[in-house]
Amino acid sequence: MSEINVKEILDAGVHFGHPAAKWNPKMRPYIYGRRNRIHIIDLKETVRGLLRAQRYLEKLASQGKLVLFVGTKRQAATTVKECAQACKMPYVSERWLGGMLTNYRTIRNRIKRLEELESLKDSGQLATFSKKAQSKLLRELRKIDRNLGGIRDLNRLPEAIVVIDPTKEHNAVREARMLGIKVIALIDTDSNPDLVDLPIPGNDDSMRSIRLITTHLSNAVLKGLGTIPQKESTGIPAEESMKPVPTIS
Repeated sequence: MSEINVKEILDAGVHFGHPAAKWNPKMRPYIYGRRNRIHIIDLKETVRGLLRAQRYLEKLASQGKLVLFVGTKRQAATTVKECAQACKMPYVSERWLGGMLTNYRTIRNRIKRLEELESLKDSGQLATFSKKAQSKLLRELRKIDRNLGGIRDLNRLPEAIVVIDPTKEHNAVREARMLGIKVIALIDTDSNPDLVDLPIPGNDDSMRSIRLITTHLSNAVLKGLGTIPQKESTGIPAEESMKPVPTIS
């Protein structure tokens, strides 16, 4: 499991929450205080949540279970895609289509359609169609690939989903909860932690914050798969990181 460096977390701005006026009162246990009308997240809670999530993901991966990474907001999309691909897990980084989990059979049919279109293109048969038909089919291929390409290898329901901003991804969270799928999420001060099984309090708008947390989670999956991450976070050991964090003035 990669080491957690509190200084690295501070540098990434993980502790910066939303304006105090926009907070969710249920996030009170995870808030350290306020500064310039901005809520400051308690980094002890961030580290504690991250450690729990890492241990759980490592266990799932070691058992051959699937973990679905979800993050469609602009700041998260690229990171979610790269981290999921790094640990060979499915992902949704463009748009969550209703029924991706609860109506999985229909989604599989769309993925089969994607494979048919790719076969047409790769075999050269697409060239036998009229230019208008080619344009239409290529447009369909790009659309399906953009929305479903990340879950084309999701041949069964995942055991857990990793979500960046459960408020934004409320449809994904709702479907997962309906099916009893565990939800691990990076939650900001405007989120409802009651909807998440393993909350990781932290800034879910900063690209650096999202990348740091998602990379740690991806590395935990790699560890469970028996693959050593190419580059792990360097710093103090996880048990040391549970000591009191530096005071934020």
